Amino acid sequence: MKNMIKMSLATAVMMSVGTLSAQAADEGISIFENVKVKGEIRPRYEMVDEDKPNPNANALTNRLVLGVGADLLGTDWLSTYVEMTDVHALNPDNYNGLDGRGNPNSVVADPEQTRLTQSYIDVKYKKTKLRYGRQMFNVDNLRFIGAVAWRQMPQTYDATTIFDSSIEGLDLMASYITQTNKIVEATDNKDIGILHAKYKAMDALTITGYGYLVENLGDTYGLALTGKVPVSDSLKLSYRAEYAMMGDASMTENPAPTQESADADYYNLELGMNMSGILAGINYEVQSGKSASDTSAERKTFVTPYGTNHKFNGFADKFLGTPAQGLVDANIMLGYKSKEVGVLKAIYHDFSSDVDSVDYGTEIDLLYKRAIPGFKNVTGLLKYADFSSDNSGATLTGGDVDTQKFWVQLDYKFSI
Repeated sequence: MKNMIKMSLATAVMMSVGTLSAQAADEGISIFENVKVKGEIRPRYEMVDEDKPNPNANALTNRLVLGVGADLLGTDWLSTYVEMTDVHALNPDNYNGLDGRGNPNSVVADPEQTRLTQSYIDVKYKKTKLRYGRQMFNVDNLRFIGAVAWRQMPQTYDATTIFDSSIEGLDLMASYITQTNKIVEATDNKDIGILHAKYKAMDALTITGYGYLVENLGDTYGLALTGKVPVSDSLKLSYRAEYAMMGDASMTENPAPTQESADADYYNLELGMNMSGILAGINYEVQSGKSASDTSAERKTFVTPYGTNHKFNGFADKFLGTPAQGLVDANIMLGYKSKEVGVLKAIYHDFSSDVDSVDYGTEIDLLYKRAIPGFKNVTGLLKYADFSSDNSGATLTGGDVDTQKFWVQLDYKFSI
C-alpha cells in the first residue's frame, strides 16, 4: 500500500507538468514544450528451484514505469526527463529473505520498492550533448556498464555525461559517476570514470576502445572489433573479438590492502550466423582468476560489478560475480527468428575456472519471445534455465547447487 501511494503521488506530479505547461502558455511564458509521456507495464512470474533446505522462491511482480520529457524555456537545446519506477509484488510469498529460523531462502531479486529512476537535464549543441543528473547507461554490449534492465528495478547512475558524434562514423562518450543506484534499495558511492569511443570503419568492422576507472577497484582498458558480414542474400555472419585488462586503480581513497594493485584480464570471442532466420553462434569468454595457492595481495580475478551480467554466463545467474579462480564460459547457441514466429533460442554453457582446473558445471537455457498478436506494443517472453553443478565447492551466486529457473513475462510499452 505504501508503494502504491508513492506511485500515485509520482503520477500526479508527472501529470502536473502538462498542466503547468498549458498554464504557462496561456500567460505567454513557455516553460515546457513538446511534452512527451512514456511508460511501461511489465508483469512477470519467476520461479526458482535450488537444491537447498529452503529450495523454492515464487514471485509474481509488476514493474510500472512512468516518464515525462520536455523541452525547456522555448529552446531546442535544453530539455529534461523525469522517470519513476514502481515494483510491486502481486503474491504474498516471502521470495526475498530468510525463513523463520534465519536460513536463506532461494531468492527472486525483485524486492518491492518505488524509486526516482531517472531525473536529468540535457544541454545540446549541434552533435554534442551534455547530460547531468540521474540517468540510465547501457554502454556497448553491457558487459561493463549496464542498466540491469532484466530485473524489475533497473540500475541507474548519478553522473555527468557528454556524448559527441561530430565526426562521421565516430561516437564518443565520457562520464563521471558519483553514485550507482543498485537494483535493490542500496547505493554504491564509488567514483567511476567512463571513456568510450566507437568508430564504424565499414559494415564489416567497428572498432571500440574503452576505459572504465573504478575507485579502489581498478582501471580497465579494452578494445573490441565487431562487424556483420553478408555472405549472400540469405546468409549473414557476425563476430566479436575483444580483449581487456584491469590494472591498478588511478582513483583511490584509503584502499584496503587487497585493493592496492590489480593485474587481471578478459577476452571474448564470438561468431554468429543468420541463414534465412536460422540462428547459430559460438562464444568463448574468459575472466582471469587467482590460484588458491597464490597468497599475494594482488587482484587477479577479473570482475564486472556494474555490467548487466544476466546477459552473460547463463540465465540462472550463477556467475553474476566472478569466482575467485576465474571463469571460462564456452557456449553454443541454436535458434530461429522471424516476424511471424518471433525469436526462439537454445543455449548450452560449459563453465570452468581459468586457473586450478575447476569444473563448475553446465547449463541449458531456453528462450522464446514474440509480439502478442492483436495487442499493439505488447511482447511476451518465456525463459528457462537449468544449471547442473559439478559440486566443485566454488563460491557461486546462490550457492554451488543445481538450480532451475523459469519466467513468464508480458511487456507493454506506451507513449503519449
